[in-house]
Amino acid sequence: MLVHVVLFTLERPEDAAPLADRIRGMAGRIPSLRSLSVGVEVLPEPRSAHLALVTTFDDADGLAAYAQHPVHQDVLTHVRAAGARALKVDYLDAAFPG
Repeated sequence: MLVHVVLFTLERPEDAAPLADRIRGMAGRIPSLRSLSVGVEVLPEPRSAHLALVTTFDDADGLAAYAQHPVHQDVLTHVRAAGARALKVDYLDAAFPG
């Protein structure tokens, strides 16, 4: 299982909840996307990101297909409009439930 984690910092933290809803809307609409979890920071402090996304894929090809999928591309348009800065990590995890 390939786990793809993205942490977003937004220009306006109040945009986190609506953006999270839009991201959740990808569930079940992209064939290679095995699982999706998204959450808004609830214990903010200066080093916090505003939004976290955790997705899983069978492999790197699945992640690549997701990255190019029109549903994901539409979400990226909204992420960019929110002025999001992002950090990501991709790792293999055989034990990840997905």
